[in-house]
Amino acid sequence: MAAYTAADVKRLREATAAGMLDCKKALDEAEGDYDKAIDLIRVKGLKGVTKREGRLTSNGAVVAKVEGNLGVMLELNCETDFVAKGDRFVALADELLVHLQNAQSDSVEAFLASTMASGSTVQSVIDEANAMLGEKIEVRRIAVLKDSPVGIYLHRTSPDLPPQVGVLVQLAKDAGDVGKDIAQHIAAFAPQFVNREDVPADLIENERRIAHETAIEEGKSEPSLSKIVEGRVTGFVKEVSLIEQSFAKDAKKTVKQILDEAGTAVKAFHRFRVGQ
Repeated sequence: MAAYTAADVKRLREATAAGMLDCKKALDEAEGDYDKAIDLIRVKGLKGVTKREGRLTSNGAVVAKVEGNLGVMLELNCETDFVAKGDRFVALADELLVHLQNAQSDSVEAFLASTMASGSTVQSVIDEANAMLGEKIEVRRIAVLKDSPVGIYLHRTSPDLPPQVGVLVQLAKDAGDVGKDIAQHIAAFAPQFVNREDVPADLIENERRIAHETAIEEGKSEPSLSKIVEGRVTGFVKEVSLIEQSFAKDAKKTVKQILDEAGTAVKAFHRFRVGQ
């Protein structure tokens, strides 16, 4: 039997996040050689990556950072909240965020193919994480906003988990705390577009169809149908348009009024919520 102690098993678990039984098997196969055991766990883990491809990744973290007029945000997903709150997973998310800040990739595909300072591609680093953590790990979304001031807000839905909601909002000009205030509003009210002109025509038409069918089901009279439908469509557009929403910190004002008073405007925003 290989010569190793319980302390060796504990050390290997802490280094790899592998299960206790897997650590014992690796040490047995490596005849107690710690470095060789780590290699065995990595190899076996990498072999299992393809088996995890179809698994659901509904947990994870949103990380974001703003420096100057550059804001970056990334959603890193995993399978369980146990892994999501682990130091290794959080460190990986932070490492990838730093690289995104440098790469400023315009798509997830380009980001995964980009080369990190270590010489490995992002995809290779994630495959390695798959192997070490024993779960499917994936970058779901990235966002890069640059060339004008960016507000940021990260929200924890549970104190023992990393942030699950993140917002970046790009302003036309700096306006003190307004950027953060608007980002908090977006986190809470989840608008889909900056203003009504951004709402796709086909989305409005679909909402109009639903409103019409709903009004008929409710038994509304024919003469009043048009007014009712248009009223509901208008309400929908206001609901999904950021600047027309009532401001979270002062419901008597719209977001547009808050921005106008601050002498700025929203150029773009991104809102990520883990798993949604």
